[in-house]
Amino acid sequence: MDMKEAVELTRHTLQMAFLVSAPILAAAMIMSALISFVQVLTSMQDMTLSTVPRLVAVATFAFWLMPWMTEKLVMFTISLLGNFRHFAQ
Repeated sequence: MDMKEAVELTRHTLQMAFLVSAPILAAAMIMSALISFVQVLTSMQDMTLSTVPRLVAVATFAFWLMPWMTEKLVMFTISLLGNFRHFAQ
């Protein structure tokens, strides 16, 4: 495997990692923004108030997206192992 193929494989792997993790990160970011907005309006600065809803939102979103994420990762792994002989040379 030459340098160009290694860079392409790394790029494709990072794209897949971003694609799979982006919806969960977006859910955490949106929930954090909503919690911060509510905290500014109510002047409540309790750490539990900001952490627990974010964890619940991320866990719910991850559970809901698990079939899609698993399908994407399995397809990526199958395509990677299908080309394994090419990468091993």
